[in-house]
Amino acid sequence: MVQTVLGPIPPDELGLTLPHEHVVCDFAGAEATNPATLRPDDVVNVMRPWLLAAKAKGLRGFVDCTPAYIGRDVRVLRRLSRETGLHILTNTGYYGAAGDKYLPKHARTETADQLAARWVREWEEGIEGTDIRPGFIKIGVDPAAGQPPRLSELDAKIVRAAAKASKRTGLVIASHTGQGAAAIQQLAILAEEGVPASSFIFVHADGEELAVQLAVARKGAWIELDGLNADSEERHVRQVVAMLREHPNRLLLSHDAGWYQVGEPKQNVRGFTYLMEGFLPALRRAGVTEAQIRQITVQNPAQAFALRAA
Repeated sequence: MVQTVLGPIPPDELGLTLPHEHVVCDFAGAEATNPATLRPDDVVNVMRPWLLAAKAKGLRGFVDCTPAYIGRDVRVLRRLSRETGLHILTNTGYYGAAGDKYLPKHARTETADQLAARWVREWEEGIEGTDIRPGFIKIGVDPAAGQPPRLSELDAKIVRAAAKASKRTGLVIASHTGQGAAAIQQLAILAEEGVPASSFIFVHADGEELAVQLAVARKGAWIELDGLNADSEERHVRQVVAMLREHPNRLLLSHDAGWYQVGEPKQNVRGFTYLMEGFLPALRRAGVTEAQIRQITVQNPAQAFALRAA
């Protein structure tokens, strides 16, 4: 099954899916963010038309990648799912990138097992007093540094906690990474914890060289090209064509777009329709078949987010 904010659905019901987007974000930082400043009605009223516009172009599944302490609001997501008819997924986990700005204090002192237990509890009991369960684990790491490149101790702990939680829940891990060296190290931690590479999504992989993308895909991980936009169309088409040649069943496509930003008087939302309106036609012009398009927009997301037997 795939776990949505309205409950589980069979994977084949997910449909054409964007695996990395955002409804709402709050960039104040973990210690400054205040859920009370969020205006749910405003968020719903601002974001509903953007979601409906994407649905009109064929979208059916929407993966919201905003984690806790950056504005995750599962009640807003549930409302939007009911009002748009989209299958929306939310997440558990913590975001350790951006110099750890979005990590709560307890993430620095608790063990990987303790952090994993928090995330497993959201899976078993629901998020923030609701019965809404996460459909994946969202984490983030900073680039590996030094020679040889290494993750920071704190980032490595976050990854290990995610691996432990994934092993207990069957949830896939989507990790804000961008750097191949950091992705390889995360896969090594997953292997130590007995979690398969197929339970790892290399988020922002389009920032790396093709050879790195292919090397990570060869290990069995998902390669997510999630910066799709008109300005990068030619480069992304080349990346997709190359991935289709060697690893068609490891590829995910999205925009990393949105979003309602808490505290901003004017909302400058980036929409969710370019994939359908601009990028898929560009792939067709490049010779990509309808069967291949269905695989990377429908079948691959359904496989990536389907719960693994825990």
